[in-house]
Amino acid sequence: MDMRMIREKLAEAGQDHLLQFWGELSEAEQAELNLQLQSMDFQELNSFFQNAMKVSGHIKEEKIDEKMEPVPREALGSVTRDRDMLKGWEEEGLLHISQNKVAVLLLAGGQGTRLGVSYPKGIYDVGLPSHKTLFQIQAERILKLERLAEERHKVKSTIPWYIMASGRTMESTKQFFAQRNYFGLKKENVVFFQQGMLPAMDFNGKLILEEKGKISMAPDGNGGLYRALGAQKIIDNMEGRGIKYIHVYCVDNILVKVADPTFIGFCVKKGADCGAKVVEKTNPIEPVGVICKVDGKYQVVEYSEISLATAEKRSSDGRLMFSGGNIANHFFTLSFLKDVVQIHEPQLQHHVAQKKIQHVDSQGQLIKPDKPNGIKMEKFVFDIFQFAKTFVVYEALREDEFSPLKNADSQDGKDNPTTARHALMSLHHRWVLTAGGHFVDENGTKIPAIPSSRNGPSGTVTPDLNQNLKDVTDLPIKCEISPLVSYAGEGLEKMVSGQVFHSPLVIDEMGIHQLVKNGL
Repeated sequence: MDMRMIREKLAEAGQDHLLQFWGELSEAEQAELNLQLQSMDFQELNSFFQNAMKVSGHIKEEKIDEKMEPVPREALGSVTRDRDMLKGWEEEGLLHISQNKVAVLLLAGGQGTRLGVSYPKGIYDVGLPSHKTLFQIQAERILKLERLAEERHKVKSTIPWYIMASGRTMESTKQFFAQRNYFGLKKENVVFFQQGMLPAMDFNGKLILEEKGKISMAPDGNGGLYRALGAQKIIDNMEGRGIKYIHVYCVDNILVKVADPTFIGFCVKKGADCGAKVVEKTNPIEPVGVICKVDGKYQVVEYSEISLATAEKRSSDGRLMFSGGNIANHFFTLSFLKDVVQIHEPQLQHHVAQKKIQHVDSQGQLIKPDKPNGIKMEKFVFDIFQFAKTFVVYEALREDEFSPLKNADSQDGKDNPTTARHALMSLHHRWVLTAGGHFVDENGTKIPAIPSSRNGPSGTVTPDLNQNLKDVTDLPIKCEISPLVSYAGEGLEKMVSGQVFHSPLVIDEMGIHQLVKNGL
């Protein structure tokens, strides 16, 4: 497309300001801007903007409390309420894993900006004794699960790992995996693909220049997944491998059970085409979206969209009526994903996020605004719940399965490297106690157990109420168990039962390592 045609296209769309500095650009800069302009459908972008602003305005005006219904019990599975079903669900999940029908899909587009780093979140080291990154922990969980399925069903199994990165994280993510030999996974079973980008706009729908020759771009949200699955032939790849079920999750949860066989088995046994794993809200005003029905269809309702009175409503059992906190952890059948990509994705509306967007003004001066000056448009991964024929919700324990890494360490902070590290070590401490081991301090005094929210066989400690239980504000025992040794606490009895340990304790495929008087 020549410059005359581009100028006409921009003028027609009311975006001709993008060429205001054309004459000041070098040939290389002109070529780069030309490439950006040619890749854009400006009429489509104008349509995205108008629809997004219309929907955004409508949502602000409307409270949806009256339309909300809780998840019915028949659509709900729970670690605490369905203990007698868990083993059967796990067996079902392991069977499908052994038949090579399960894939995992990682949403890994986020940079660690809020963590104070410029590289992808998956590369972050939260300070575990092993210094494993989030990517390594998740890769090793996949490896262990493949082995567990093989042990159970006597056949070799593969769980393909699809990783969606953004334009800003793709190269560094691929390089990180290649340098570490894909953490023991086969290269052909780790498939990278890129989410789309959309330009930032001002409040009048004008595209923003971040430099004289560069349009400001941002990832199109984790809901951009569905467009990318089609555009980059990922659905075709899954179909070619015989995949039937997909577990989708976000990179920043250090406790995520990748391809969780119990969750997958629950969804399959329920005949679901779409499922969501949730954790119970800590309190009515916790700022997290909840999964519920609105006008008869499932969706995530953000905490800002409902009144305090609705947030505080309780069921007859005393639990919050709208308690299922969304943690971006989902199950899809491949046939459902195909329908989303081919039929429903174009119907999804963009959400509007007001942002402070660095830009050049009409004089070409770089401006760093101190208040929002424009919008970024994005879709969310959960926007497609509404299209499910059979939707189910699986309630997990927060302390076992959810500790996100979002912020840099700070005093009294949350969702940071320290809270993530402590959550994992506390979980592993509980595994050791459940398997019959215990810890002593430097004086040889037995350290008390940790209270847990559940009882029973799957990883629980039922504390003696007469014990001086550890206060929840205490620092956890330093205890790390490699995913290659145990996926979810299984198989530890032969290593730790009846044993006494000092902290720090590391259990990996090489054996047990603990602090002794002369060091580790």
